Amino acid sequence: MAVKEFPAGTLLVQSEQAINALHVIAKGTVRATYPGGEFYLDKGDVIGVCELFFDSHFITYRAEESSSIASYPFSTAQLSGIIRANPDMAQRIVTSMFKQLQEILDQYELACFDCNNFYHYLMDSYKGYLSFCTKHNISARTLPGMETLSELVLEEDVAGWIGGYYSQLRKLVTGTPVKEQDADFLQGLLLKASQDVYGVISVCRVLYDYKSEIINLLMSENRLDFFDLYASLLYRIGAHADDSTTLIATISTMMIQLESQASIDKNMYKERVAEYREHLNSLDQYTESTADEDAKPDNVPDIVDSMNTILTYSKADEETATAFRNAINQYSKLTDKNNSDDTSRKLRLTITKLFYQIYEKAFLRSLQEPEVPKVLKMFFNFGYVDENLAGMENAAYLYSIVDRIPSDPARKVFTIYEWLHAIYEGKKTPSRNEFDTDYQAYVHELKITGKINAKEETIMLKDREKQVLFELQNMFQSVNKITFGRISSFCPVFSEHNILKDLDNSLVSADKVEQTFNQVRSVDFSAYYRDMIYTNPKLGIGKETISVEILPDLILLPNIGVRGVMWQEIEGRKRTTPSRMMVSIFQMEDLTNILVRLTGDFRWEMCKRVQGARWNDISEASLTSEYFDYIQFYKKNHDLSPDAKDKIKLNMQKAKNSFKEMFIRDYISWVLFEGSGSPRLNKIARAILFTYCPFSKEIRDKLKMNPLYKDMMDRYDIKLAQKLHHYDNLFQKLKNIGAEIPPEIQSQRNYLGS
Repeated sequence: MAVKEFPAGTLLVQSEQAINALHVIAKGTVRATYPGGEFYLDKGDVIGVCELFFDSHFITYRAEESSSIASYPFSTAQLSGIIRANPDMAQRIVTSMFKQLQEILDQYELACFDCNNFYHYLMDSYKGYLSFCTKHNISARTLPGMETLSELVLEEDVAGWIGGYYSQLRKLVTGTPVKEQDADFLQGLLLKASQDVYGVISVCRVLYDYKSEIINLLMSENRLDFFDLYASLLYRIGAHADDSTTLIATISTMMIQLESQASIDKNMYKERVAEYREHLNSLDQYTESTADEDAKPDNVPDIVDSMNTILTYSKADEETATAFRNAINQYSKLTDKNNSDDTSRKLRLTITKLFYQIYEKAFLRSLQEPEVPKVLKMFFNFGYVDENLAGMENAAYLYSIVDRIPSDPARKVFTIYEWLHAIYEGKKTPSRNEFDTDYQAYVHELKITGKINAKEETIMLKDREKQVLFELQNMFQSVNKITFGRISSFCPVFSEHNILKDLDNSLVSADKVEQTFNQVRSVDFSAYYRDMIYTNPKLGIGKETISVEILPDLILLPNIGVRGVMWQEIEGRKRTTPSRMMVSIFQMEDLTNILVRLTGDFRWEMCKRVQGARWNDISEASLTSEYFDYIQFYKKNHDLSPDAKDKIKLNMQKAKNSFKEMFIRDYISWVLFEGSGSPRLNKIARAILFTYCPFSKEIRDKLKMNPLYKDMMDRYDIKLAQKLHHYDNLFQKLKNIGAEIPPEIQSQRNYLGS
């Protein structure tokens, strides 16, 4: 067999590539990688022995240095023949299998140790952070993901006897000449070992994902991480304060821990560390007193005693006002405002209940007032109640922007105050409640249950104030908690400890929303189009299905949050009405990721709305039915490799076995990665997404020659050509009779060309 030379860096075998040969390394070093580990092969090792039992590779092999490789055609059916006909090759395969298996087991042991070590390091770091905050009387912040993180418990672990079993087998088998009568035994050994290797690597993938989750909490692109917690604490207390040396040492240790981690973005790490060191060099000038200089109460007199202004305006009764003041004062004194102990939890619930009572009273009064005080606008739009709880600098910032919040109802981006006003003015209808019941159905139910009569029903349906109260008591309270993101520690008042990013940068604006939706539509051009029937008998046009784009209403909830909500896909029962999406007005997470997720959620829910009870019936092809069928029967799907099936299983666990959540995750990959030519999905998921969420023409043209998309593109182009031909004939027919082309038909022709 001829030996081929490969320069350093050459990709020799890609994961999921079909196995058609075994490759013996004659010279050089090859790096083998898989999710959660890597090892190196050198002269005499055989590439592919770990995957003998399977039809495709689940390890990627790349030349680490200039290498010489000899390739031998191979299939599982040929293994017995190779062992019988070529004892030297058989010996080489067996020896290499034992070596690689041991390497992978060692990686597994190391990964288990790392997961346990990093988890305890993270927990100890947070305890240390809380201790620093308590000592310096600073409100501790919490991070998204901390609440759900727990010590790793593997549902399927590697059997404890595997290592010892193969270690003993290695002693018995290697070094002994291979005989013909050993063929069946060695074939069974190799195939069994291959299955065990796959099992170990599957567990390594779980360990890798778990460790990556912890690494992401230590340092991440969105800055919601421990590195920022500690650095911000250091900046705040100053370079010469007590504990500053300890803080600097703690941050340095964290940097050492992170530097060598494979899952961390190296460029991001370097940028964050450089930024930190720059801050550290100028820390002598960075003191809290100078930072707060412009935010002294004298500069913004209106925000002094804000709570009293809000309570007086709302005309809350004395009992409610006193209870709210006392609760806020207690809450302000808590160092750990996210504490899960019973006392803290009850205090947050008390504040939440009183906050909404006061909010309702104040909002109803504002409907009758020509001028609303700035502090009340801060209360309505940001959940602001107290300058000390918010931090004087933050309170001053909110005061400075409250009259120029960058929302824009004309572009379908509303603050919660603008949204509630739109309902009161009859421009918008109330949203459904958490039981998916709209206002009309709610009022009718009151009549059915005898709580109101028919006359009262008629009056209530037209009562704008009752409609606003329905929105305040249902959607607003539910979604405010969901968008905050950390439900167990939710409190609706604006508090400094929830600020994880610069407020000005995290403020959601109509421009940012428009830009993000345009980014989504540049990939998934049909995301917000709905089908409707157009007829024009005068022009001889029967039923034509045309697509109309209806962008969502986006409502900004008054909190500092990390999530978004796709609350309803249409208004009432009319399918040509906007969906309703909600995000926090100060968004700590990346807005693009959130709106892409909400678009995927909308895609799923809109399809279910159109399909009705048959949304998961595969006999009626649709996005939801095909995706449901794909996930439900993926284990039996012969078009999926074992590695792809393993990934689906793992992702379903992450999605908590939710078909919709699984689809949304794939949709995010579709828009953010596949759309830029970076494959992330398996071929079945890719085909479903391409069928129902096709790329825009610009992207299709770029990917046309990519073999992953070529067949799908060809089928799409054939169907598109048929549709365009239909409209070309229709245009010619209208031209022949001297009729103008209706704008609806012209728009549909343009849409098809998108």
